[in-house]
Amino acid sequence: MNKPESLRLSGVDHTARPTWKLRETVEFYRDTLGLPLVHTISARGWGPESHPDFLHFFFDSGNGSTIAFFYYLGETKPEERPVMRPAPDDHIYDATHTAWLADNTEQLLMWKEMLEAKGVEVSATTRHEVIESIYFRDPNGYFIEITVKLRALQALDAQDAALTLKAAIDAEVAAQQTQHQVRDIDDVWREKGKLLGNQCGIPMGGPGIFVPALAEFSSVVDAARDTRGWRVSQPSPGYFLIEADHAIEFSRKDLGLKPAVWYGLFTGGLCGRIETFDRDRVRIVKQ
Repeated sequence: MNKPESLRLSGVDHTARPTWKLRETVEFYRDTLGLPLVHTISARGWGPESHPDFLHFFFDSGNGSTIAFFYYLGETKPEERPVMRPAPDDHIYDATHTAWLADNTEQLLMWKEMLEAKGVEVSATTRHEVIESIYFRDPNGYFIEITVKLRALQALDAQDAALTLKAAIDAEVAAQQTQHQVRDIDDVWREKGKLLGNQCGIPMGGPGIFVPALAEFSSVVDAARDTRGWRVSQPSPGYFLIEADHAIEFSRKDLGLKPAVWYGLFTGGLCGRIETFDRDRVRIVKQ
């Protein structure tokens, strides 16, 4: 059954987490962050006998959304996580996080200044492809993000997202046939390069890379055009193709890319093999 056009989501109502620190959680979200406490449910356990009595409380996080917590009365607290800096060092735990939207970069920096003045450790600003963010932790150690949009998403973003996930699924299917797992993003990038190459009818021996025609990657295309012996074409709507007869090398500093964008340099698709990829230099050669 196809979804009716009138059936759509209207944004996030709330996110929810358990907490074992009632007072500290209330003081952090209400007093430190300044989010109004707008609702609390107090109830006997819902359903199963094993479900403890609880408090479920909500803070206003803007535009009709709230962030909520469950505090289970008498529940044994899980083993305490060590205190961690506001960086994604625990990728499994920190994949679940809340991100709030600020209006602009000036507001983002004001949030950082205010939080640090209140003794909260805040990360440096981190620029991803389409957002810039700061990170910090609440009393439970939960990862919290405040972010600002650098540009609006476009149709090309959705097209590229679908192509990336198809490449990842295809790479996993191929790996499973040989009883392996995909562990390197290079395999996904190469599979995406094959997909785009097949769409364009281009034999992809490499070295080469497909670059989405998006603002955050414009310096890559500009640098390639200025490099003798490299060829830049646009064989597919929305993508540039950079090719060379010999190795292709880029310097992050020369491109002016933030690390979070640099490490996704080949998101458009890879043709060849990555010989070197560190914080400042990348070199790709024929497969």
